[in-house]
Amino acid sequence: MKGFTLVEMLVALFVFSLIATAGVTMMRFSADNRGIVHARAERLAEFQRTRAILKSDLAQAAERRIRDGQGRASREAFQGGNSAATPLLRLTRRGWENPDAAPRASVQYVEYRLVEGRLERLARLALDGGAQGVPQVLAERVRNASVGFLWHGQWIPTLPGGPADPLPQAVKLNLVFDDIGPVSQLFVVSGEPR
Repeated sequence: MKGFTLVEMLVALFVFSLIATAGVTMMRFSADNRGIVHARAERLAEFQRTRAILKSDLAQAAERRIRDGQGRASREAFQGGNSAATPLLRLTRRGWENPDAAPRASVQYVEYRLVEGRLERLARLALDGGAQGVPQVLAERVRNASVGFLWHGQWIPTLPGGPADPLPQAVKLNLVFDDIGPVSQLFVVSGEPR
């Protein structure tokens, strides 16, 4: 009876170990890539949701000033700027859906702020004198945010606005993400009823 020699057995074990190592490496590489692709897909979905919400709000902007808790009217219907003390955007929007027929207006006041690396959207439950609701986090890991306004054919960083001033024609939002880098978006402000 003829058997395998020790050298043949060692060569067979060596070849098997190479194949097993390659298989484990491929599985690990595949699992790592799946995690990276999933994280990127989630990040892209977050970015697309943010863009859709901003586009909807700005497309339905209304020339409607609000009142604070003491009944004082705000100076502008649409405000924005790049100061750390003020929100990026403040506006009143039409088209706030009311499927439950709650006793409230179909116009809503919203603000966009950059808070500790998060782009947040705040809305009031009541248009005039209402308290701010819970902030909705639209995007995270935002290092910097700035806005620009197309105002009478020129791009300006802050709206001068007054009670009789019209809405800007467009808004440019520049975001710098930690993982993506700079992203610039342009939104048309129609100000027309929908």
